Amino acid sequence: MTRYSFVIDQTRCIGCHACTVACKMENEVPLGVFRTWVKYIERGEFPQVRRFYAVLRCNHCDDAPCVEICPTSALYKRSDGIVDFDNGRCIGCKACMQACPYDALYIDPETNTAAKCHFCAHRVDNGLEPACVIVCPTQAILWGDLDDPDSIVSKALRENSLTVRKPEQKTKPKLFYIGADQTLLNPLSSESEQAYLWADKTDGGVVSGHAIPVKSKVAYDISHPKPWGAKISTYLWTKSISAGIMLMLSLLTIITPQFIDIILGDITKLILLSFFFLAVTGYFLVADLKQPMRFIYVFLKPNLSSWLVKGAFIISIFGLLTLLWLIIPGNAILAYVTAPIAALAAGYSAFLFAQAEGRDFWQSPSSFMHFIFAAVQAGSASMIIALPYAPNLTQTLVVFLIISNIILAILALAEVFQRHSTIEAELSAKYMTMDRGAYYFWILFIGLGVVASTLLGAAYLANPQMQAYGLIASVAALIGLYAYEHVWVEAGQVPPLS
Repeated sequence: MTRYSFVIDQTRCIGCHACTVACKMENEVPLGVFRTWVKYIERGEFPQVRRFYAVLRCNHCDDAPCVEICPTSALYKRSDGIVDFDNGRCIGCKACMQACPYDALYIDPETNTAAKCHFCAHRVDNGLEPACVIVCPTQAILWGDLDDPDSIVSKALRENSLTVRKPEQKTKPKLFYIGADQTLLNPLSSESEQAYLWADKTDGGVVSGHAIPVKSKVAYDISHPKPWGAKISTYLWTKSISAGIMLMLSLLTIITPQFIDIILGDITKLILLSFFFLAVTGYFLVADLKQPMRFIYVFLKPNLSSWLVKGAFIISIFGLLTLLWLIIPGNAILAYVTAPIAALAAGYSAFLFAQAEGRDFWQSPSSFMHFIFAAVQAGSASMIIALPYAPNLTQTLVVFLIISNIILAILALAEVFQRHSTIEAELSAKYMTMDRGAYYFWILFIGLGVVASTLLGAAYLANPQMQAYGLIASVAALIGLYAYEHVWVEAGQVPPLS
């Protein structure tokens, strides 16, 4: 058995970037993106300042989270331990970039597919050394078979004290460092500027008030833009509306047999509304792909371990059930089948985000309930807006709206104020409550979407003649929910990965 590995001796590295240039030339890596790069930090006070280097790249993990989350198996682990990729299968979903704790993946601007260091597999297969190994002037980059006790990397492991990046992630990385400064391997240990002498940064966000005391300053690095943005936030919101409407329809049909008689003339409108937001959800999912025309690969070339694939199948089944409601609306058996599928359609995103192992904030066990009660809130609010002239139904829906408002607020507050297991998750929570995300969290979500919506809903229940209260409460809840999903997605991507 063979397990290829890198050992980088940082005591030999002179920061010359020869490995970066060789990698770019050998693999035709476009400008602006990197498969291997050298990060500089500086420590000390003038004139006693010292510079340190670290060569960063894919760790070719034995337990690679990028492989697990990739929906089309475009990323895969070879029998020799190399984590390789097939850009002919990649749909450009960027999930691998979120799953990798080491920031090793990027989107190739020419092919619009994911790419990374692949150990120069085309050279290794032909008995040649990786390009970076050949050009290193100080022989700081070693490679070989971990399972061969006589290989140079096996000897290096026996004879030196080696470290890896983020061992707590338990990915079993096969990139080892000799003499690497810990402030280089831990991105939160160094102060990061927003511009360098000859270049501006385009990082996803600014983290203020590091939880780790600053020991050094980053002197040179590459840009690390956020993979997911407004399209993903909007997809979560529209999916909550679509799944929420059908979840509420199913629950009310099960709980109250006369419910269907009350809204029989309007049930088609609600089903079509759910289907419309489901179509919008699909649009945003596909529009966020860098290769949208390959979306069908999720079904034709699926990796069943990926929650992107599982979610696509759940959404498809949910869509079929929604269409079936148009044929037999209000059927009790159909309602019992639809309720759990609608809940899964709303909640599966929690498992998808949990597979993004590089983002600690998204690993919260409360995320599934977050998405479930977001669906109850969105479904209730949307039905109130769609049926303003059904006072008996509206009162029931307002009760659900108020309850979901309160539970969602409790879950959100618990998520940000609990004791977090990692500093990265703590920084994400701080971003939501005290940094640039505070406006979305406190003003739009808590203030408008929870407090104002709940008070207006209670005022409507006290005086059902004031239908405007119920409508405004619903609109406020939907605005607040969108703000929450937006800042939640943003916050998870705030801590740097490299």
